[in-house]
Amino acid sequence: MAAAKPTLTDSLSFCLAQLTAAAGEGLGGGKDTATNETPLGRALLALRTRHVKAAGGIERFRARGGLRPLLALLRRAAAAGPAPSQAGSGSAPSSVESAIYDGPAPSSGPAPSSASSSSPSPPARLRKTLDLALSILANCCTEGACRTEVRRLGGILSLVTILQCVKTDSIQNRTARALGNLAMEPESCGDIHSAGAVPLLVESLTACQDSQCLQSVVRALRNLADSPQHRLALAQQGAVRPLAELLAAAPDPALTLALVRALLELSRGCSRACAEQLSLGGGLGPLVSLASHPKKAVREATILILANLCAQGLVRPALGNAGGVEVLLGELRRRRGPNGAGPASQQPLVRAVCLLCREAINRARLRDAGGLELLMGLLRDPRASAWHLRVVAALVGFLYDTGALGRLQALGLVPLLAGQLCGDAGDEEEEGREAASWDFPEERTPERAEAGSFRSLRSWLISEGYAAGPGDISPDWSPERCPPPPPPPEPAEPTSPTLGPASLRTPRTLRTPGRSPAATSEEPWGREGPALLLLSRFSQAPDPSGALVTSPALCGLLAYVTGSPGPPSPRALRILARLTCNPACLEAFVRSYGAALLRAWLVLGVAPDDWPTLRARPVRRQHRELGEMLLQNLTVQAESPFGVGALTHLLLSGSPEDRVACALTLPFICRKPSLWRRLLLDQGGLRLLLSALTRPAPHPLFLFFAADSLSCLQGLVSPTVSPALPPTIPLDLDAPSPCLYEHLLGPAPIPAPDLHFLLDSGLRLPAQRAASATASPFFRALLAGSFAEAQMDLVPLRGLSPSAAWPILHHLHGCRGCGATLGPVPPPGQPLLGSEAEEALEAAGRFLLPGLEEELEEAVGHIHLGPHGGPESVGEVFRLGRPRLVAHCARWALGPGQCPRKRALALVGLVEAAGEEAGPLTEALLAVVMGVELGARVPA
Repeated sequence: MAAAKPTLTDSLSFCLAQLTAAAGEGLGGGKDTATNETPLGRALLALRTRHVKAAGGIERFRARGGLRPLLALLRRAAAAGPAPSQAGSGSAPSSVESAIYDGPAPSSGPAPSSASSSSPSPPARLRKTLDLALSILANCCTEGACRTEVRRLGGILSLVTILQCVKTDSIQNRTARALGNLAMEPESCGDIHSAGAVPLLVESLTACQDSQCLQSVVRALRNLADSPQHRLALAQQGAVRPLAELLAAAPDPALTLALVRALLELSRGCSRACAEQLSLGGGLGPLVSLASHPKKAVREATILILANLCAQGLVRPALGNAGGVEVLLGELRRRRGPNGAGPASQQPLVRAVCLLCREAINRARLRDAGGLELLMGLLRDPRASAWHLRVVAALVGFLYDTGALGRLQALGLVPLLAGQLCGDAGDEEEEGREAASWDFPEERTPERAEAGSFRSLRSWLISEGYAAGPGDISPDWSPERCPPPPPPPEPAEPTSPTLGPASLRTPRTLRTPGRSPAATSEEPWGREGPALLLLSRFSQAPDPSGALVTSPALCGLLAYVTGSPGPPSPRALRILARLTCNPACLEAFVRSYGAALLRAWLVLGVAPDDWPTLRARPVRRQHRELGEMLLQNLTVQAESPFGVGALTHLLLSGSPEDRVACALTLPFICRKPSLWRRLLLDQGGLRLLLSALTRPAPHPLFLFFAADSLSCLQGLVSPTVSPALPPTIPLDLDAPSPCLYEHLLGPAPIPAPDLHFLLDSGLRLPAQRAASATASPFFRALLAGSFAEAQMDLVPLRGLSPSAAWPILHHLHGCRGCGATLGPVPPPGQPLLGSEAEEALEAAGRFLLPGLEEELEEAVGHIHLGPHGGPESVGEVFRLGRPRLVAHCARWALGPGQCPRKRALALVGLVEAAGEEAGPLTEALLAVVMGVELGARVPA
């Protein structure tokens, strides 16, 4: 088949020449009688269908300078109608436009000949020229360099002028398409806004009926919403309402997708104007319906629009009535499922659900749709830690919903709130005023008579510290609208004191009750404020013990109180005081070791994280005073008739764990001798506690608590012992006595030794037979009896090392306190079992030398339980199994002047050393607590 004959329009140069000529001479030109078309029309058609669409065609067209004559041609066309400044959105159609509506529709190919005329009328020819030129320009604007060139050549104003003057759907379609392509550049977007294109595009939305034209206009508006300022400008110029009305008219699928994509862009950072227009345009119901659209793009865009709308309080009630709560909860639940999306896609939905909690009607819908369980799942999820503060703040909306609070408590909210007090959750994003609850609109309600229920609520709010006085509360008050800080004083008044670190780090404040606004100190409302408010609400229940008097909850509150860089919130202190003053919480404080925890953390400065290390933590005076006050509250409860009955029941009829906890807690909260003596001594509570030391610990700090409890009980039993005077070291060890054995060791001893002892090592040690025979029954029988050794001058001593034999020889010759007994004792940190000290002690017992045994035990205590010894040495000394040393270890562990940490570590070592044979340890500790003397003097 022969190739088609080339035509003039196949040449880009020819087409550009025709375009340049038309731009300079006008839009008319001569008619080609062979084709019934003007050369300009054939050139434009060839540019659109062949040259621009070819690979690299747009770049060649721009490089050959085609944009300038093309824009000049468009300006000539725009000049046929009124200028943009002379025709507004409501002006009458121009003469050109009227002529165009009478002409035939444009086509992509050659115009067919008419039966009534041999050539198209001038208006129809103008419309066709505009169609082709705008189509070429719109295609060129898909390239970035062309967009820059068009903006530089002033093409935006020409397009806006055509948009205003020519109201034909095809012209509007192509003009909007070109503007939409130009708006992909931020600079061009700003110029389009400045040229006044937005009102004209909005007018096209209401006047145009063609779906393709509407899609182009909608796309142009979407691209013009590229920044918060431009989105606000679009909303203020009425661009959102016609989009919502079109969406409500159930358009075709293509237009539906274009509309939801445009509304998604316009609703980012949703402004009040955007929300109002979308609601007035009837778009909420269609959006909720489209959330289940079969097409994924429509469905996801719609859900994000609904989430964006939640930022405006005025539209949230209507959104909830339309079913938006259930839609957003369902989508968030799906995305959090096993096959759901990542955290980034969940973030806008989490924010939307939390904002929906600000209105009562939506809270009810959310609760009925399982939203509480979903929010609790977010709080438990460590991957959602960045949203925890927002979720907790949302749950404040349920502060007065008793049913919801009960459900939240059953789901385990309280320990999660306690963990939030000192957690590392991300910062909560600040919401604008327009996101506030619409249950209390900004407009103040007229003054009206206050009902009795409101007066009661106001009294309760003042007593709880939510407001300083009646003037701070109106019937429009809500929990999330905290009273603003007091205004700065007038120059004539004295200035307020400098704010502390807590005030500087908290943007919102609450005032302390009971004072006038001018004299109140600011109560911090920082990141922990919502959690404390909810915990305070839970603590006001008749019996909050099941949720709040638990180890996790108490640890969270105490960690916040002691770890706050500035003064903690008074609300946290009120919660602790309220719990310790509630009789219903007494048994829970006993069962959970709460009283012991209060004393350890606040009074002694030992937190669970500090144990078992010996990390120093200074105890602040205010923390100690707080701990003593809380323990005093528990003492008042414990010594009341109800408390006595409760404690007696726990100790005698409770579970084994409850009985041990009760015995351990009694020394902290009982000061009446008749009560603690009856429970601990007469009814066996002390022995029960001592027998539990070697069992598995029911609490991480159990042994620390037990050591502190035994020490407190010892102080109750023997209150005259001064805690500042620990047992002293024996004087004979401080000032050694003269050695009586030294004269036998010289080169010419007087008197000369008449006996030598032979050790296994071959060492010979000199001795006096008479002195040795009188030292013990063993040596008297050996050296002065009928044994063969009585006639021997060299008597063997088996199983003795030189170091172990050295104190024995000294003792046989009358040395008492000469320091020889210190020789076989290893220094602290080295084991005593298997040492020469143990060998010497065993030999002293074998040779019937009780005085030497006592002196050796004193030497061990002097070195290992003295000033240079530590808690780790107590267990080593106990392992020797010597009764007097066991008593010394118990006294060291429970000494009144001992550091609480060292005391507890010593008890840990004693329990480990005792193992399953706990009888000696129990008896020794019992004797120390009861003040019974066991054996010899007590070393330091």
